[in-house]
Amino acid sequence: MDFDPPLVRGTLIRRYKRFLADVELDDGKLITAHCPNPGSMKTCAEPGWTAWVTPANNPKRKLQWTLEILESDNCPILVNTGRPNRIVEEAIESGAILELAGYPTLRREIAYGDGSRIDLLCSAPNRPDCYVEIKNVTYLVAEGLAAFPDGVSKRATKHMEELTRMVEAGHRAAVFFLVSRTDAKAMTPADAIDPSYGAAFRDAVDRGVNAIAYRLEFDSNRVFTGPRIPIEF
Repeated sequence: MDFDPPLVRGTLIRRYKRFLADVELDDGKLITAHCPNPGSMKTCAEPGWTAWVTPANNPKRKLQWTLEILESDNCPILVNTGRPNRIVEEAIESGAILELAGYPTLRREIAYGDGSRIDLLCSAPNRPDCYVEIKNVTYLVAEGLAAFPDGVSKRATKHMEELTRMVEAGHRAAVFFLVSRTDAKAMTPADAIDPSYGAAFRDAVDRGVNAIAYRLEFDSNRVFTGPRIPIEF
């Protein structure tokens, strides 16, 4: 996925009120950017880190910048949670995700379960539909080990339960972890933060939900799925 408009570099001053971030651009201009990430952003939002932002296409938008990536010690981290679904969709369409190959039709945000919407519904003739829930992983719990979630998430737990019910109904279901930091070599459920999610995740996998994790790669103004990485249960 290419960033359009292109990324602009700056330095993070602070992230606050969940959806706001103050950034000093390299040209010295001080801006307040929209931070599209409702999580705690543990281990990925320290003041002084390099910040990559994009300008808004809509001149009427209240905040004219969006925080996209934070970077420390040459480790970029995608913090915009609005990006992963499109990144994964492009990867599936290109055949880069072998576990989800062979589905010519992809539909977004289809209603299912108890008032939920699935991120991607993959369909193919003579095959069960595959319900794919996508999670952006940015929290590093140990060297090389990323974890999800970075805060208690009843919504994420509900998603695992609903994916399980899709499998029981005869469909295929998968949870796709896009590990959006280049220093991660594996990922795991964050049991210390949300034990309910960890239990629901393991139960779902035991019942037939596929768990897939790929690391994100960064190349100038582009991000894309890189290698598959293991999930430590």
